[in-house]
Amino acid sequence: MRPLVVTTFLTLDGVAQAPGGPAEDTSGGFAHGGWLVPHFDEVMGDQMDAWFATAQDFLLGRRTYEIFAAHWPKMPTEGDRIAWSLNSLPKHVASRTLESVDWSGARLIEGDVADAVRALKVEDGGELQVHGSLGLVQTLLAEDLVDELRLVVFPVVLGSGRKLFAEGTVPRTWRLATSTVSGTGAVLAGYQRVGEVETGSFALDEG
Repeated sequence: MRPLVVTTFLTLDGVAQAPGGPAEDTSGGFAHGGWLVPHFDEVMGDQMDAWFATAQDFLLGRRTYEIFAAHWPKMPTEGDRIAWSLNSLPKHVASRTLESVDWSGARLIEGDVADAVRALKVEDGGELQVHGSLGLVQTLLAEDLVDELRLVVFPVVLGSGRKLFAEGTVPRTWRLATSTVSGTGAVLAGYQRVGEVETGSFALDEG
């Protein structure tokens, strides 16, 4: 079984909405789109290239698919790992509203998303990667289908906006597998799923 890996950009207070631009996602009156951009640097770019190099195909939600499909086909692929991967590898799109997709290599998922993802995971091969796609990621977390979280946490606090871990997320323990810090203070960390949450107590034994 191959791993399903989620890569998400987060603020210190857990907001994952519209990191890349003002018009990316204004739902809920969100006014801070593009909060990631001033903090992007070479260290982060190199790590993203390395993460994309392990992808075999992608799983995208509707909004992220539309954002990516409007941008990445226009980008040259030679010498650009991210552009090559997104334009060349298969893309599975989860949407209740789209009737068709026209980006080369893209296909709409039919039927129940969780069942379709389980079928994709049992195939042989490399990583099934999810980028952006916040609503889809929350569904995958609720279904306990995510094997690894690659979180890039930025030194920004917004106070509002859609968060990665929504109500209903399955309680799980994760193990830190990789970590690095960018020159702008962003923490890039990979967490692998371990299992059930364990609890304890610091209370003194009164016996």
